Formats: sequence, structure tokens, C-alpha cells
Amino acid sequence: MATILRDWSYRYQWLYDGVSRLAAISVGGEQRFRQLALQGLTIHSDTKVLDLCCGSGQTTQFLVKMSQNVTGLDASPLSLLRAKQNVPQAEYVEAFAEEMPFADHEFDLVHTSVALHEMQPEQLREIIREVYRVLKPGGVFTVVDFHNPHNPLFLPSVWLFLWLFETETAWQLLKTDLPGLLMEMGFSIDKQCLYAGGSLQVVQARK
Repeated sequence: MATILRDWSYRYQWLYDGVSRLAAISVGGEQRFRQLALQGLTIHSDTKVLDLCCGSGQTTQFLVKMSQNVTGLDASPLSLLRAKQNVPQAEYVEAFAEEMPFADHEFDLVHTSVALHEMQPEQLREIIREVYRVLKPGGVFTVVDFHNPHNPLFLPSVWLFLWLFETETAWQLLKTDLPGLLMEMGFSIDKQCLYAGGSLQVVQARK
């Protein structure tokens, strides 16, 4: 169960940003963290990109430097207001990730950063189905999120972070074979990398 710090981190952007920067130290800082899932991808100025569950635009700010055609989607009006202020170069849509108001085969790239752990198992499946639907054939879905650490030295810090800031869905993701689930839903896996003692996973999946 999360503590009141979770509510505060969503209410106060300075706290959310501070926690994010602190957590990203394990992979070399927030700038590197926000670009981990994009490494090795070819993104042109006209690549149509969806930043799924974009929050306040923490990763959107890097995506708009690569493409002039970036859309951020989030269900939180407050987060979208902040994103528009932080990264005005992108377009924004308020909607749930499991019910995206986009046409089939609309995007070349869908990216999501530390958001899937917020979803219940069936909700996660619905989101992956939607991502598959809105991606063009050959399009790529990139994910960075929690993973169960293989290095026991990282277990205490990960468990403490989840206890302070996350809910039971984050613990459920630690038990989920995310690449396996993506393949079950029709994707092929181009890349899976683990960082920070295995506590962070990056997956690139292709439609």
C-alpha cells in the first residue's frame, strides 16, 4: 500500500520531479532514463509518435526533439495542463489508454514510461490491445517500467519505493512477464534490457 507521499507526489510537481530525478540516478540520471527505451530507434521529423500516459511531459520533451509529430495522451486533466505548459510543441489528448480516440494504424511509434505498473492486469491487456490497434504495421511499442530485481542488493530500495509511492498494481507487474504478454497479444520482441540490478526493464516490441 502506498503512503500519503504518493498523493503528494501527484499533487505537487516539484515533489514528483524530485523523486523521479532521485530514482533515475541508478541509470545515470533522468535525461538518460527518459531516453532508455528510445535507444537504437530511427525517429525522423515526420515520425508519428504517441507518448502514452504522458503525465506532465517528462519524456515528451525528448520526443519533440526527434519528431515534429508528437501526441501526448493522459487521463489526468492536471497532468495535461502541466504538459502543455512544459512542452507546448506537442499535441495533447485527454483519454484513457484502454480507450484511445485514434484511428487504426495511426502511429509509427508508441512510447510509455513507468505507467503500465499503474494498471490492473485486465486493464493492462486492454491497453496493449489498443496500442497494437493504433500502431501501423511494423510500428514499435517502447516500454520502460519496473522489473523484479535479480540483484538482491537492489531489493530493499525497490521495495521501499513501491511501499512509499505505489499500489498493489506495481507489485503485480513485478510478477508479470511483460515480453511474454506482448508476444501473446501479437507483438514480436526486438529488444529487452534490464538496468539497475534488474529493477528496471526496457522493452521494444514490434507489430
